[in-house]
Amino acid sequence: MTIIAKKPLKTPKQRLGAKKMPKKGKVASYVVLLVFTALYIGPLLMLVLTSFKSLPEFFRNPTGWPEGFGFENFTTAWELANFPRYLLNTALYTGIATAICVITSVLVAFPIARGYFKGAKLILTLYLIALFLPPALIPQFQLILNLGLFNTRTGYILLFLVNPIGIIILVNYIKSIPRELDESAAVDGCGYYRFIFTIIMPLIRPAIATVTVLHAIGIWNELILPTIYLTNDDLYPITRGLIVFEGLYGSNWPPLAAAVLMLMMPMLLLFLFLQRYIISGLTAGAVKG
Repeated sequence: MTIIAKKPLKTPKQRLGAKKMPKKGKVASYVVLLVFTALYIGPLLMLVLTSFKSLPEFFRNPTGWPEGFGFENFTTAWELANFPRYLLNTALYTGIATAICVITSVLVAFPIARGYFKGAKLILTLYLIALFLPPALIPQFQLILNLGLFNTRTGYILLFLVNPIGIIILVNYIKSIPRELDESAAVDGCGYYRFIFTIIMPLIRPAIATVTVLHAIGIWNELILPTIYLTNDDLYPITRGLIVFEGLYGSNWPPLAAAVLMLMMPMLLLFLFLQRYIISGLTAGAVKG
């Protein structure tokens, strides 16, 4: 009796004829990755090093290592830029505007995603077009001025209540949620707003986290709008306070670098806290629906 040996089963990659990436291709990809890493890390590293230098030391060797790692520049920046007051203003503007923007964006995105009214696709298209339009600074300024909201906290917060990219992300993410949930909630007698806040919002947490981070970073780093709409020192955000380091004959670079590092820390912590949601929110909001 002849025994026929069975051939080992091929893996999916072998069945599809998949080939390993050539070594040259791997080396090229790593080189490109290192170049982009250097382009991103280089300026950040220079900013960190500058924050530990004195001004004469910075002018002698702008790109070298500091002679010491003292925190005098951070203390100077904290005092000169009036960090306690301006940081509180910035946190107030960012927190209120981001919370209102996220809640209203969900309330707008849900009926658009479900198509519960005529013209939903047209409105979504208008939000998409708004991404490519320049900011209407002159009409916006005239509106704020005529409403009596110039140089007020309320007027400044109103400038950040709409975010087209946030609505687009939320719409595309909500489309991935089965419509049967809407029908089940209606049968059980769940109200419209209760359904959105207790069922929809927990299901779209990745998209909400993504919109929150994108919107908060935009408000936190804004410099042009506070320069235009705020003239009272008590209302300035922290970015407006950094102008004190700009002198008549030059800038005080080491304390400015220290101030920038302190300025970016809250947003960095927010990103690290929400990062597990952000990637899934961006990918789902970009391809689903």
